[in-house]
Amino acid sequence: MNPTLEAKLKNIPPGPGVYLYKDAEAQTIYVGKAKSLRNRVRTYFQLSADFDVRKDQMMDAIADVEFIVTDTEGEALALENNLIKQYRPKYNILLRDDKTYPYIKLTVNEPFPRAVITRRVRREGAAYFGPFFPAGLARKTLKLIERYFLIRNCNIQIDGRRPRPCLQYYIHRCLGPCTEGLTTFEQYQEAVKDVKLFLEGRNNDLIKRLQVKMEEASADQEYELAAHYRDAIDTMETLAERQKMAVMGYDDIDIFGFHQEEHMVAVSIFHMRGGRVVDKRELFWEDQEDFDAGEFFQSVLKQYYVDAPFIPVEIHVPVDFEDRDLLEQWLSERRGRKVEIRTPQRGGKRELMELVHRNARLSFMQRFRAAMLSPAAISKEIEEALDLEKPPRRIECFDISNLQGSDVVASMVVWEDGRMKKSDYRRFIIRSLSGQPDDFQSMREVVTRRYKRVQEEGGAMPDLVLIDGGIGQLHAAQSALDELNIVDQSLASIAKREEIIYIAGREDEPIVLERRSPVLRMIQQIRDESHRFAITFHRERRGRRTLTSELSEISGIGLKTTQKLLTHFGSLAKVRDASVEDLQNVITRPQAEAVWKHFH
Repeated sequence: MNPTLEAKLKNIPPGPGVYLYKDAEAQTIYVGKAKSLRNRVRTYFQLSADFDVRKDQMMDAIADVEFIVTDTEGEALALENNLIKQYRPKYNILLRDDKTYPYIKLTVNEPFPRAVITRRVRREGAAYFGPFFPAGLARKTLKLIERYFLIRNCNIQIDGRRPRPCLQYYIHRCLGPCTEGLTTFEQYQEAVKDVKLFLEGRNNDLIKRLQVKMEEASADQEYELAAHYRDAIDTMETLAERQKMAVMGYDDIDIFGFHQEEHMVAVSIFHMRGGRVVDKRELFWEDQEDFDAGEFFQSVLKQYYVDAPFIPVEIHVPVDFEDRDLLEQWLSERRGRKVEIRTPQRGGKRELMELVHRNARLSFMQRFRAAMLSPAAISKEIEEALDLEKPPRRIECFDISNLQGSDVVASMVVWEDGRMKKSDYRRFIIRSLSGQPDDFQSMREVVTRRYKRVQEEGGAMPDLVLIDGGIGQLHAAQSALDELNIVDQSLASIAKREEIIYIAGREDEPIVLERRSPVLRMIQQIRDESHRFAITFHRERRGRRTLTSELSEISGIGLKTTQKLLTHFGSLAKVRDASVEDLQNVITRPQAEAVWKHFH
């Protein structure tokens, strides 16, 4: 033991707090919390301490220790969780969550607020509502907001200078604040107040406001507007009745189950709301040697709930653990009513936990043991991972290929119903560049050309447009769709190397999928196919240009003659091997002699 570490262990603070073990390179390798730092830390360094292999490795790596004193054990619990998230220590059990619940974000910090779906809660002045169970409920709620309250969900800058509004205005889904004269600031703010009441669940207050507006519209003989408010009132009353019925049901419960083999663990979580299972979540680990279920669930629950915006009344876990009472107390204070962590032993709740265990085992098999997902299953996985409106049946993917700006081409490949549809592949020669290569302009051109033609032919848009590239290429594709007045089109990009997925409109919330995720593998396959198709076309163009340039060097042989020779003989090698008589069958005698002399 080095002198610095030995000196620190002699002066361990006595109260509650957090301890951080560090290696020789000053990297934090473990974070723990304790009711008494002195008692807990000293147990690690006693000669009689008996650890598993993983803990033994950790003890060998410790070169330094740092202490942070807190006033209470509860504060230590919260700090431990924050530090684990910050440092991702090697020897802590880390919660690798592959799914986050969506919220609806109301940007009240903007002059003309918008309602958008997000999976990341930030402190920037916006109002967040949720989380929504299941995830599709957020999309349905946003549709109601668009239909009845007409506030925008786009991310364009509102300055009133746009010459005309987008399609959302014309189909009565937006008030059109982007174009001067369509609405006023005061009218828009009134709509935002209604949205806020709706999202806060204050349906009775909202219904009263809508009734007043309906009566005013009727008195002014604006009967179409009055009918709009009447329909909104009917919908709000129906929703209020459903909420009332849900409150009369069972409390909210989260149920954890798991399946473990060797160093791999799968956890399933069922979310019960109002007595019904409304969502399921799956978590996976591949590094759990010397698995201890109590220690495992203690770590998982702390990270899962300490910062969670929603906390259920009951949490059912398969095993008890040391900090259960402390975590119960902490979560109860945060929720404002008693929260219980239970381990059911019999009855209906135990049977439900067994069901969760069986689902965890099934998830384990699907994740670690096999199986290509069915087309319907992978579509559903893509929908949930990218938060799409529906499972994508057709995906169109674009890529740009060039060599130092020459022969710039683009490809479009199609994935449909679980397989690549090669008959729908398209190749494009980029025409808008002059000189220097510009991937962004190239992407803007090819997306414009593709979907302008779809519009002219009355075709259907794909369920997802996928771009090979980062944020720059994504913005280029989005600007092309905006110019074509195509709204509500799902658009995403996958950046090379980092394999980060960006969603249009939510670029500040990139999606990082676990490397073994079937969704990531499928998107990579589509992206790689578009890259292969673009590269192949690019090589063909370059090869054709090279052949053409060699024949064009021959005096008296122009471009048309060159194309005639290559079309007839099929390749430059066959032109080289042809006799004068063979060449004369295609071109004139002087030209045939010139070609033959060039090669011989």
